[in-house]
Amino acid sequence: MIVEPRGSEYDLTMPRNFDPDDVLSRPLMANLATVTADGAPRNAPVWFIWENGAIWLLGSSDGSAVKHLERDPRCAVEIVHFDNNAGILLHLGLRGAATIEPMSPDRFKRLLRKYLGPEAGWNQWFIDNVAQIEHPDGRMIRLAPASIFTNNVSFFRTGPDLAWPPNL
Repeated sequence: MIVEPRGSEYDLTMPRNFDPDDVLSRPLMANLATVTADGAPRNAPVWFIWENGAIWLLGSSDGSAVKHLERDPRCAVEIVHFDNNAGILLHLGLRGAATIEPMSPDRFKRLLRKYLGPEAGWNQWFIDNVAQIEHPDGRMIRLAPASIFTNNVSFFRTGPDLAWPPNL
């Protein structure tokens, strides 16, 4: 895996790098980009979990993302942590070839806890009708990225001298 800080075409480097784990550990939305059969890009928002050097996303055997990736495993995942009031704008990109894995109910539950909190507070209707943890058509999309890039544009409010994260 290669971690590439992202600069611009004008050779302006970002004032501070950030640890990708900071973004990967948060309950943020990711966008999964795949390639359709006719070569067009397709983008979909997804929940995710980062485990064992891979990002894991939900899918189903008849879902469009799974079908696209079975035909062409190349994909990109983009995650943005944006907090306007705090002046934080972190962009994380992961690229590589995904694999389609059988559903792992334990991993899926860990993913759900990331977004929904402890199981005791889960909406049972959502779990039974949408999440369907044990559904036989459930799949997990696994991307062990070939490259990861970071782009810290948190200077949009402050300028580079005060950009997040602060100097400690």
